[in-house]
Amino acid sequence: MTNQQTAFNKAAENVPPQAWFGVSAVFHYLGPSFAVLLFPAVGVLGVAWFRIASAALIFAPFTKPWTVFLDADRNGRVLLIGLGVCLAVMNTAFYLALERLPMSLVAAMEFIGTIGVALYGLRTRRNAAALGLAVLGVVILIDVKWSTDPFGLFWATLNGAMFVGYIVLGHKAAEGGASGGVDRLGAAMFIAFIVLMPIGFLQAWRAFGTLTLVLAGIGVGICSSVIPYVCDQLAMSRLPRSSFALLLALLPATATIIAAIVLAQIPTLQDVLGVVLVMAGVAVHKPAEAA
Repeated sequence: MTNQQTAFNKAAENVPPQAWFGVSAVFHYLGPSFAVLLFPAVGVLGVAWFRIASAALIFAPFTKPWTVFLDADRNGRVLLIGLGVCLAVMNTAFYLALERLPMSLVAAMEFIGTIGVALYGLRTRRNAAALGLAVLGVVILIDVKWSTDPFGLFWATLNGAMFVGYIVLGHKAAEGGASGGVDRLGAAMFIAFIVLMPIGFLQAWRAFGTLTLVLAGIGVGICSSVIPYVCDQLAMSRLPRSSFALLLALLPATATIIAAIVLAQIPTLQDVLGVVLVMAGVAVHKPAEAA
């Protein structure tokens, strides 16, 4: 085990997993809020490319993604490819949704799928009530103005579906411990970079003539994909999925607060009610493994 792997394991063991989740919760939406500010200059797909590309290049030197992929067995490679494709599609859909919809709505819709999967795996009145609360919250958030944007809602729905995949596959990647999880994350991020390369590079290319835009794009990648995803692995390596799912209830509030501060998307009382209902749904639901 390398010094770096030992450091990740010690970090996971010596710091409460809830603290790692707290850091992830902040950066999970802080990075994307900065990305929204770059959309006019770089383009949505260009910013998505910068996010994945910068994260992949930062991970590569210490995770050695090519070695991790080659050393993995067949199931391990399927996991890496699945997580990589999931990251590429999720991040792109997330940004395409943010271009059209407020962050509080997009963030809230991420959790419908999570609760729906819980209800499918564990059919209880509790999970049915949780899904009902979350759906009601999203319905309240979808004001008439936003409901007339089917493309925005489509991208937000796709992002939510991929978010479920990220939670499931991310936990599988973290099963071997924090250091192994980060290594597999680096390999998956490199796969995501390959997937997104033909889609976003042409838009990103026009930013290369301006150093500040390039640095801003790299900053988005660090804030959006490096810090939160590493923190997720450190938290997931010690938390069962049921506990991690409970903590996810904080994310809609985080998204709303950050959107208000950075993007001036000030929530109305109706928005706050919708977010609270979604948070209640996430907090109430019970994953199947927690039975």
